[in-house]
Formats: sequence, structure tokens, C-alpha cells
Amino acid sequence: MHKTIAVIGAGLGGLTLARVLQTHGISATIYEAETSATSRTQGGLLDIHEETGQVALRAAGLYDEFLALVRPGEDAKRVVDRHGTILFDRPADPASTRPEVDRGDLRRLLTDSLAPGTIRWGHRLVSVRHRPEGGYVLAFADGSTADADVVIGADGAWSKVRPLLTPARPLYSGTCFVEIALTSGGRNRRASVAAIGSGTLMAVAPGQGIIAHRCADGQVRGYVALNRPEEWVRSIDFADPAAGLGRLAEEFDGWSPLLTAFVTQSDAEPWLRPIHALPVGLTWDRVPAVTLVGDAAHLMSPFAGEGANLAMFDGADLAGELIGQRDAEVALGAYEERLFPRSADAAARSARNLETFFGPEAPQSVVTLFDHP
Repeated sequence: MHKTIAVIGAGLGGLTLARVLQTHGISATIYEAETSATSRTQGGLLDIHEETGQVALRAAGLYDEFLALVRPGEDAKRVVDRHGTILFDRPADPASTRPEVDRGDLRRLLTDSLAPGTIRWGHRLVSVRHRPEGGYVLAFADGSTADADVVIGADGAWSKVRPLLTPARPLYSGTCFVEIALTSGGRNRRASVAAIGSGTLMAVAPGQGIIAHRCADGQVRGYVALNRPEEWVRSIDFADPAAGLGRLAEEFDGWSPLLTAFVTQSDAEPWLRPIHALPVGLTWDRVPAVTLVGDAAHLMSPFAGEGANLAMFDGADLAGELIGQRDAEVALGAYEERLFPRSADAAARSARNLETFFGPEAPQSVVTLFDHP
């Protein structure tokens, strides 16, 4: 295939796509808004699914390298009520088919696997327009432009490529996360850290929760979850982080101090993460020479654990079509025929699980989910 392929976004989906193409002698250029691979932290752990993420890593020729990054023992799960009473406690499974890996490590593996110059850092896309002769002109915030015969939007929730295909935009789910972490030790924190167990603690109730993960290096990462109007959450002033976290902790009045300590004593910058999702079952009509992968195509809440896995699978699946077809349009169409049903299924499960975690039956509904997955 002799086409100029532009991938917008150096997330897991875009990186996997470019890697699989390169292993088959097809070049692609990734345009990424971030200035470097280390310009921001990449979040916490991901469980990589056997039927999606691991398939993609095998297609990329990186499966063995991935296994070296796995964090054994961090898939333990504990569910407690607002008083800290343990309702479900599953130890780590050494034979888990969904091993845990740090998102930053995985992204670094994919980034380092690409040919030098594949990623154009500091290229924030501002517009895409059709060329009269076919293909597209990409315009970037730094004033530069680039031509491409095929454009693949791997640029996440607020994709600049998506409007070429559909007017659909992400909608607020009603749930907002605030990141928390305990990154240093201290006697007054030991009891709270011990309450996590060896993996992830989920303290949930109708409309709210505190979720914390105990990392192998001793750090604790997690988030506060609240079902509140987005305007209410944004009204909390985090200019003084301690005061802002204290205001959040007031929403957990009556909860065990072992749990609220994750909020009041957090030493992470308290980033707000309103959870948005695209409509379940989103599709679009075929538009020449453009498509989407990952969150750009099927943004959903994280409660099915599918986002990163589907992004990588999308990238590998699309690459496989481009490799096997001389006609790019046939390849894009075949890819989308599979993309739509698999993303609809995952998005529906994600929406159901979000309700399970913070709906009226929580925390018992979460126990049931893990007892009968």
C-alpha cells in the first residue's frame, strides 16, 4: 500500500497501529500534542485482557517484552462498605489471564519499539480539511501543516478527527473522579494502607466511593468517585489542595476514618476527572480515507476495563486490514464492520457496571459482580 498514513495521537491505540504497520514494512507518522513521552504521567495500572490487549501485543511482536513488565500479585480485590467492613476479598491469582501492567511502562514499550522519527511530538492538531484531489490537510497549533492520504483519529475523548465522521460528542455520565494518592510513608497512614489488602480496595456506596490501589513500590493510587452534577464538582476550589480535599471528605461524613484518610491525607495533585462517554452503539457512515480507534471511536467509563484493551486491539485490527488490502477504502470499511459491534458490547457493559458500582444497591451489587462476572 503506497499511501501516506497520519495517525493523530500517541496513545496506546495509535502506537499499536503504527507498530504493527511498521513490522510489515508500512510507514505511518504519529502526530502527538504532548511535547515528549515524559511530559505527563500516564496513570495507574491496566489489566491486559487475553482476548483483546494481549492479541494486539502479539500482533505487534511485543508479547514477551510485555510479560517482563507484568506486576504479579496486584490483581487482588477487596470490597468494603462505608464502615470498612470487608464484604469480598479475593487474593491475587498468579495464573491470571488478565495480568496487571503500569500504563506508563506499556506506553514506553510501544513508543520505544517504533522507528526513530515516527512520532512528531508537540504537534497539536487544530483542524483537518479535505484536499480536492483526495486525502486531507492537517493543520497544527504551531502553524505547521501536513498532507495525508489516510487519517486515523487516535486522539481520545475530544478527538479533532471525529467530527469528520459524526457530530456525536461525549456526554457527562453523572460520575466524577478526583485523583488521590499516598506517595510517602507515615505511621498515621499504615492502618489505612493495610486496609487495602494487597491489590485494590473498593469502598462504595450509592452515589459515591473511594477506590485505592496498593502498588508494589509501596505507593497508593486511586480516586474519589461522586455522583454529582459536573458544575457542583467543579465548584470545589483545589487551589489549596488540602482545603479542596477536606471539602470532598465532608461528602463522606460517617465513613470510617481509615477510608476518609485516603482523601484527607492524599499528597497527589487532586485532578478532576469527570467521566464522559460516547453514546452506546455509536456508528457512522463510511467517509473516504478516515476512521477512528480507541476512545475517539468508543469512549466509555472505565468500569469494564476495556478502554486501553480495545484501543490496542483496534490499532492492531486496523493495521491488519491495511496490510492485507491494496485498497485502503476496503480495509477501512472491513475494520469498521467489526469495530461497531465489539465497541457497542463493551460500552453497554461499561455503562451497566458504572451503575453497579454507584447505584442504589452498592456495595452488595459490586460483590455480586465479582462473585458472578
